[in-house]
Amino acid sequence: MAESAIDKLRRLSATEDGLCSFICLDASGSPHVSIINAGVMDNPVTGETSVACVVAGKARKARLLRADPRAAVAFRHRWDWVAVHGNAQLIGLDDPVEGIADADIGELLREVFRSAGGAHEDWDEYDRVMARQRRLAVFITLDHITSNAGSIAES
Repeated sequence: MAESAIDKLRRLSATEDGLCSFICLDASGSPHVSIINAGVMDNPVTGETSVACVVAGKARKARLLRADPRAAVAFRHRWDWVAVHGNAQLIGLDDPVEGIADADIGELLREVFRSAGGAHEDWDEYDRVMARQRRLAVFITLDHITSNAGSIAES
Protein backbone atom coordinates (compact mmCIF):
# COMPACT_ATOMS: atom_id res chain seq x y z
CA MET A 1 0.00 0.00 0.00
CA ALA A 2 1.37 3.41 -0.97
CA GLU A 3 2.20 5.90 1.75
CA SER A 4 -0.35 8.72 2.01
CA ALA A 5 0.74 12.34 1.71
CA ILE A 6 -0.09 13.00 5.37
CA ASP A 7 1.86 9.92 6.49
CA LYS A 8 4.86 11.01 4.43
CA LEU A 9 4.59 14.51 5.86
CA ARG A 10 4.48 13.14 9.43
CA ARG A 11 7.41 10.78 8.77
CA LEU A 12 9.68 13.39 7.19
CA SER A 13 8.81 16.12 9.70
CA ALA A 14 10.02 13.77 12.44
CA THR A 15 13.47 13.45 10.83
CA GLU A 16 16.35 15.93 10.83
CA ASP A 17 15.18 17.39 14.19
CA GLY A 18 12.12 18.83 12.42
CA LEU A 19 14.33 21.10 10.31
CA CYS A 20 12.65 22.40 7.19
CA SER A 21 12.77 25.21 4.68
CA PHE A 22 10.13 27.85 5.39
CA ILE A 23 9.05 30.23 2.66
CA CYS A 24 6.77 33.25 2.84
CA LEU A 25 6.48 36.31 0.61
CA ASP A 26 7.73 39.85 1.10
CA ALA A 27 5.84 42.94 -0.09
CA SER A 28 7.33 42.66 -3.59
CA GLY A 29 6.24 39.02 -3.88
CA SER A 30 9.80 37.75 -3.55
CA PRO A 31 10.33 34.67 -1.40
CA HIS A 32 11.72 35.04 2.11
CA VAL A 33 13.36 31.72 2.99
CA SER A 34 14.58 30.49 6.35
CA ILE A 35 15.35 27.21 8.09
CA ILE A 36 13.16 26.43 11.09
CA ASN A 37 11.97 23.51 13.23
CA ALA A 38 8.37 22.48 12.56
CA GLY A 39 6.06 19.57 13.19
CA VAL A 40 2.66 18.28 12.22
CA MET A 41 -0.33 18.74 14.50
CA ASP A 42 -3.96 19.76 14.45
CA ASN A 43 -4.77 23.45 14.38
CA PRO A 44 -6.54 24.15 17.70
CA VAL A 45 -9.03 26.49 15.99
CA THR A 46 -9.98 24.55 12.86
CA GLY A 47 -9.06 21.01 13.94
CA GLU A 48 -7.33 20.49 10.58
CA THR A 49 -3.96 18.77 10.33
CA SER A 50 -1.36 21.50 9.77
CA VAL A 51 2.36 22.17 9.79
CA ALA A 52 3.11 24.04 13.01
CA CYS A 53 6.06 26.06 14.29
CA VAL A 54 6.92 28.66 16.92
CA VAL A 55 8.15 32.06 15.72
CA ALA A 56 9.38 35.18 17.52
CA GLY A 57 6.76 37.91 17.39
CA LYS A 58 9.24 40.41 15.93
CA ALA A 59 10.72 37.96 13.41
CA ARG A 60 10.60 39.07 9.81
CA LYS A 61 8.59 35.99 8.84
CA ALA A 62 5.92 36.89 11.44
CA ARG A 63 5.63 40.42 10.03
CA LEU A 64 5.44 39.08 6.47
CA LEU A 65 2.80 36.48 7.35
CA ARG A 66 0.65 39.15 9.00
CA ALA A 67 0.63 40.98 5.66
CA ASP A 68 0.29 37.91 3.41
CA PRO A 69 -0.49 34.49 4.95
CA ARG A 70 0.72 32.41 1.99
CA ALA A 71 3.51 30.07 3.02
CA ALA A 72 5.32 26.89 2.02
CA VAL A 73 7.35 24.40 4.01
CA ALA A 74 9.63 21.64 2.71
CA PHE A 75 10.94 18.72 4.78
CA ARG A 76 13.62 16.37 3.52
CA HIS A 77 15.67 13.39 4.54
CA ARG A 78 18.40 12.47 2.12
CA TRP A 79 16.67 12.40 -1.31
CA ASP A 80 13.16 11.94 0.08
CA TRP A 81 11.15 15.18 0.39
CA VAL A 82 7.68 16.62 0.83
CA ALA A 83 6.49 20.23 0.51
CA VAL A 84 3.31 21.90 1.74
CA HIS A 85 1.73 25.06 0.32
CA GLY A 86 -1.03 26.81 2.23
CA ASN A 87 -2.06 29.74 4.38
CA ALA A 88 -0.67 30.53 7.80
CA GLN A 89 -2.74 31.26 10.87
CA LEU A 90 -0.86 33.09 13.62
CA ILE A 91 -1.85 32.57 17.25
CA GLY A 92 -0.16 34.47 20.06
CA LEU A 93 -0.44 37.27 22.57
CA ASP A 94 -0.04 39.84 19.78
CA ASP A 95 -2.08 37.74 17.34
CA PRO A 96 -5.24 36.84 19.27
CA VAL A 97 -7.69 34.32 17.85
CA GLU A 98 -11.25 33.80 18.98
CA GLY A 99 -11.48 30.66 21.11
CA ILE A 100 -7.87 30.76 22.33
CA ALA A 101 -7.43 32.56 25.66
CA ASP A 102 -4.20 34.41 26.43
CA ALA A 103 -3.76 32.04 29.38
CA ASP A 104 -3.69 29.08 26.95
CA ILE A 105 -0.95 30.47 24.67
CA GLY A 106 1.91 29.10 26.81
CA GLU A 107 0.64 25.52 26.66
CA LEU A 108 -0.07 25.88 22.94
CA LEU A 109 3.53 27.00 22.30
CA ARG A 110 4.78 24.01 24.33
CA GLU A 111 2.64 21.64 22.28
CA VAL A 112 3.86 23.10 18.98
CA PHE A 113 7.48 22.97 20.20
CA ARG A 114 7.06 19.30 21.16
CA SER A 115 5.45 18.51 17.78
CA ALA A 116 8.65 19.78 16.16
CA GLY A 117 10.73 17.39 18.28
CA GLY A 118 11.59 19.92 20.98
CA ALA A 119 12.17 19.13 24.64
CA HIS A 120 13.04 21.41 27.53
CA GLU A 121 14.49 20.87 31.00
CA ASP A 122 12.63 23.80 32.60
CA TRP A 123 9.17 24.50 31.15
CA ASP A 124 8.63 27.48 33.46
CA GLU A 125 11.75 29.13 32.03
CA TYR A 126 10.59 28.20 28.51
CA ASP A 127 7.26 29.93 29.20
CA ARG A 128 9.00 33.07 30.48
CA VAL A 129 11.25 33.30 27.41
CA MET A 130 8.34 32.69 25.02
CA ALA A 131 6.29 35.46 26.69
CA ARG A 132 9.23 37.90 26.78
CA GLN A 133 9.95 37.32 23.08
CA ARG A 134 6.22 37.52 22.25
CA ARG A 135 6.50 34.15 20.50
CA LEU A 136 3.56 32.87 18.54
CA ALA A 137 2.36 29.65 16.99
CA VAL A 138 2.05 29.42 13.21
CA PHE A 139 -0.22 26.81 11.62
CA ILE A 140 0.04 26.26 7.86
CA THR A 141 -2.88 24.66 6.06
CA LEU A 142 -2.20 21.67 3.85
CA ASP A 143 -3.80 23.14 0.73
CA HIS A 144 -1.39 21.38 -1.62
CA ILE A 145 1.25 18.75 -0.95
CA THR A 146 4.00 17.82 -3.41
CA SER A 147 6.84 15.35 -3.10
CA ASN A 148 9.35 13.45 -5.12
CA ALA A 149 6.47 10.98 -5.58
CA GLY A 150 4.59 13.72 -7.47
CA SER A 151 1.78 16.14 -6.68
CA ILE A 152 -0.59 14.94 -4.00
CA ALA A 153 -3.62 17.15 -3.40
CA GLU A 154 -5.09 16.46 0.02
CA SER A 155 -7.93 18.99 -0.06
